[in-house]
Amino acid sequence: MADREPTLAQVGEFGVIDRIVAGRRQPAAVTLGPGDDAAVITAADGRTVVSTDMLVQDRHFRLDWSTPHDIGRKAIAQNAADVEAMGASPTAFVVAFGAPPDTPAAAAQALSDGMWEEAARCGAGIAGGDLVSAPLWVVSVTVLGDLGGRAPVRRATARPGDQVAVAGDLGRSGAGYALWLNGIDDHDELRKQHLVPKPPYGQGFAAADAGASAMTDVSDGLLADLGHIAEASGVVIDLSTRALGADHDALTAAAAATGGDAWDWVLGGGEDHALVATFPGAVPAGWRVIGRVRDGAAAVVVDGQPWQGNPGWQSY
Repeated sequence: MADREPTLAQVGEFGVIDRIVAGRRQPAAVTLGPGDDAAVITAADGRTVVSTDMLVQDRHFRLDWSTPHDIGRKAIAQNAADVEAMGASPTAFVVAFGAPPDTPAAAAQALSDGMWEEAARCGAGIAGGDLVSAPLWVVSVTVLGDLGGRAPVRRATARPGDQVAVAGDLGRSGAGYALWLNGIDDHDELRKQHLVPKPPYGQGFAAADAGASAMTDVSDGLLADLGHIAEASGVVIDLSTRALGADHDALTAAAAATGGDAWDWVLGGGEDHALVATFPGAVPAGWRVIGRVRDGAAAVVVDGQPWQGNPGWQSY
């Protein structure tokens, strides 16, 4: 019976940690994993890319929608995308997990399994972390990455004349959220892509190799995230609805079912963790051109005009 499963309080902090680290195989970059006061991770490049992010229950995920395994995958994927957006490859993650004492220990195990599964997808491992009591689930992840000898791809270096291109899907998470919120069981793939994003692993490195001038991941929405590049670079980014038509068309059935707007999801939905970059030359395989960079006061426009719809995610 589910109510007889041992809880975190019953198993204890170190008992839970022993369970979730048993049998794990670390990548070569992690030379010393969990078991001591700190982990040891190699930095062959001599530099380490670092980012951190936090997921809070009922703000970033719902336990009545997501399984612990889903939450684990999502936590890793969204952090890995930040490293990819710098032109680096993820090497290791450090995870802190807070949950109520009566949480089943099996849920923590499933969360860890999801994290390890997603980390393996991008060639990384989980080097360590922390487990604490909390009034609700909180998952905090720090990711480390390797630039492989390249300069980091920043937001402040887009230039007029560059092409704007994307790798990955747009609007799927926003559409999936609307389906979940409205209790609509159709369109399973969109519902899944809200729970577990699909970053285009390896494409950040490919973009850096191809000479990307600026790059970010789509976490808050295409317009919002490109807005950071436009502001930092002092340029106008002009997107084309024609070039984004395939993303829009993939969402029209979900929009009809929920009463939503497919363009609002494509341009402002967020949480897809696609990569979007600017290129002075040809874009690499796996990327598609969706706009241009031009001179002007910093802004993101659509077909040459300001967008009046959803501007993207707001943290507060």
